[in-house]
Amino acid sequence: MDSSDALAAFAALGQPTRLDAFRLLVEAGEEGLPAGEVAQRLGVRHNTLSSNLAILQQARLARSRREGRVIRYFADLDGLGALLGFLLQDCCGGRPELCRPLIEQIAPACPPSPCSAPPEETRP
Repeated sequence: MDSSDALAAFAALGQPTRLDAFRLLVEAGEEGLPAGEVAQRLGVRHNTLSSNLAILQQARLARSRREGRVIRYFADLDGLGALLGFLLQDCCGGRPELCRPLIEQIAPACPPSPCSAPPEETRP
């Protein structure tokens, strides 16, 4: 990830509806959520949510999969990992052991098994 990719990710997350949608998709995990359910849970109109999810996809923070007439969305954990890696790339001036408390702080929020990307994903 380079600076422009990181800025796109931050811009995508810098809007309340997109941040809430992304957090909801992270919470949903490997199962993801249909777009309609995301809209319902966030209390936003479908067309508004669709635009926001497209921005998250462009920023490589969300993925989607069509299931008949429904589009299911997932958090793009690879994109999130790239963003975190970008932020921590030069952590502690080349002394990664100093970053260990930060890594341990965020590790409990992660599931014990690695999340795999859902099949047949699409990105714009």
